[in-house]
Amino acid sequence: MTNPVQILSPILSRSIRFLSLSLAFACVLLPMTLSMQAQTFSVLHYFTGGTDGASPYAGVTIAPSGVLYGTAEGGGTYGAGTVFKLRQVNSSWLYTPLYEFTGVSGESFPQGGVVFGPNGALYGTTFGDLETYGTVFELTPPPTFCGTVLCYWNQTVLHTFTGTAGGGGPQVENLVFDSSGNIYGTTQAGGMYNAGTMFELTPSGGGYTESILHSFGHGTDGRNPLEGVVFDTAGNMYGTAPYGGTGNPEECTGSCGMVYQLVPSNGGWVENVLVNFDVTNGKNPFANLIIDSSGNLYGTTASGGQNGGGVVYNLAPSGGGFSYSVLYSFSSCGSKGGLALDAASNFFGVCSGGGAHQDGWVFELTNCSQGCSVIDLHDFSGSDGSGPYGAPVLDANGNLYGTTTSGGTGNCNGSGCGVVWEITP
Repeated sequence: MTNPVQILSPILSRSIRFLSLSLAFACVLLPMTLSMQAQTFSVLHYFTGGTDGASPYAGVTIAPSGVLYGTAEGGGTYGAGTVFKLRQVNSSWLYTPLYEFTGVSGESFPQGGVVFGPNGALYGTTFGDLETYGTVFELTPPPTFCGTVLCYWNQTVLHTFTGTAGGGGPQVENLVFDSSGNIYGTTQAGGMYNAGTMFELTPSGGGYTESILHSFGHGTDGRNPLEGVVFDTAGNMYGTAPYGGTGNPEECTGSCGMVYQLVPSNGGWVENVLVNFDVTNGKNPFANLIIDSSGNLYGTTASGGQNGGGVVYNLAPSGGGFSYSVLYSFSSCGSKGGLALDAASNFFGVCSGGGAHQDGWVFELTNCSQGCSVIDLHDFSGSDGSGPYGAPVLDANGNLYGTTTSGGTGNCNGSGCGVVWEITP
């Protein structure tokens, strides 16, 4: 078997741990940026690096009850990460750890979020380390009533990635289910060309069987997908790869990335490239896509575009294909996270760098049918968080929730351990 260090170590240096690059962006906003409207920013939890965890990269998932669920990449009793929930009790939020990863057999460092499966359980991935390749896991509540303060959930490892052939190192993704209960996701390493995979887990004999639907990295194909995929109503899948494609290598180390479509065909899947980034139209799409009811796709790039600080883009169905357009070009953002979309077609996202204190900021894009204006909802200052990465989410009342990878009051390698935050309109 190929040494896992050979597979994962080249990626580790340029994958999820981009925080130092994020904080290097300047903090000059475009002239059309609007001043912050009447919003209330609150920190719901400061991570300490202890049993509660540290450094949440992914955003949170909102249950119908309004309870927030998420992961922290580090911390916990074994230093390998945690799964947690936050629920509102009167005017306060109560943090509860649901599971602490042990670091054994790839069960370490959950960089992706958790989602609810058809059975109501939580599902997610772990990244693994230099000796392992990560896992797909399921978390279920205790089968009987728990009367103690801490009631840990039960974990079942559904799949352990094996490296080159089966992929390795799933990152900041949310898994996706189809109507048959099959699970879909990506890995940033492994596969036929050691540049990542698109995988499917199919229920089989009380467990799951993995199928590799696509291996990235052949020729001008994309490389090292960090995020998951979205489905359209026809069953096609869409995602991003931050590297690869046909972008000018002199402008983009490893090329500039691309957006892909996977279409079912004759029992397999065929890839179509929807856009190759080339700096002028954006560069390095680390973030996941979102899709609206009309089949429009939306996403962000970490840099590039007319003003150099990344773009928010749209891929609109057109003539059997897609038409690419830039909705907004930042001068200072470096977004690594995806977007949230409200019923009024306003977009919400996070900038990993820039802002008034160069610790990142939260934005809203409005009036995009007429050219998009930006509202700066909050500038992180370090003590209230720094380096937001995962996509924010909206609840039914228009409250916005997200995480930061560092900042806050904890002490993790000389920096804060991250926060969970809320912005209330």
